Amino acid sequence: MKTIEKHPMIMIIIGVIGISLSSIFVKYSSAPSSVTAAYRLLWAVLLMTPAALCKRDIRTEMARMGRRSFLLSALSGLFLALHFWTWFESLQHTSVASSTTIVCTEVIWVSLGYWLFLKGRLSGKAVGAIAVTLLGSVMIALADSKAQGTHLYGDLLALLAAVAVAVYVLIGKAMRSNLSTTAYTYVVYSACAAALVIISAAQGQNLFAYGPSAVVVGLLLAVFSTILGHSIFSWCLKYFSPSFVSASKLCEPVAASILAGFLFGETPVPLQVLGGVLIIGGVLYYSRIEKTGGEA
Repeated sequence: MKTIEKHPMIMIIIGVIGISLSSIFVKYSSAPSSVTAAYRLLWAVLLMTPAALCKRDIRTEMARMGRRSFLLSALSGLFLALHFWTWFESLQHTSVASSTTIVCTEVIWVSLGYWLFLKGRLSGKAVGAIAVTLLGSVMIALADSKAQGTHLYGDLLALLAAVAVAVYVLIGKAMRSNLSTTAYTYVVYSACAAALVIISAAQGQNLFAYGPSAVVVGLLLAVFSTILGHSIFSWCLKYFSPSFVSASKLCEPVAASILAGFLFGETPVPLQVLGGVLIIGGVLYYSRIEKTGGEA
């Protein structure tokens, strides 16, 4: 553990691999988006329960968690539920390339939120990087608006998912200074799972009506994309700024798009590729500004 704490970038790499598989697993689910997301979080809570409840220090920490800390952690879980629901739904309407790339604009919303609510600062270079990234999102939307079907609707859902997960990251940054990763994520995932079950019920969806594929996909998402993905990124918030943690996820659309091309025959059009390049380039430039000590 000491080695990992000295080199936390190891955990960033593991987290990126985990989340890159997420959109691929979702594509294989035959269940509605809210049901798939609910299974993902229910599995995550179940798998985390031994670590959360069998250790005295974690039980003590959660028992002593103040009302404010608990409510903020639960609120973080609600925004994470909104993220999963809208993003999974976006994958039913648009391509993996468009959806995952637009979701990666999360870093822009994190940066703006960091500036507005956590008294962070944005330099002129950071504002330029944000503008380039948003231009890339507009180009992807223009490309998808010309395609048949509901691609543009899927893009809008992906954008909403990006904003929702940005709020989740910002709350996590505030909470991780006082709570351990296990205690924080257990409360967050429990609240998230409960919210997704309620959403599914409100939509009239039966969690047990979609066969074993939904259960298996949920388990794969829980292991690879939640525990080896989001939980690791929550841990990394103790060592990196929320903007850098978000920027590190930019490998996801590249890897996911390549896999989707082989598995689903999804080939992005030139305008989508150009928009994706602008988004990834803009966010990489933003992360470089932060890494070199520039104010972001």
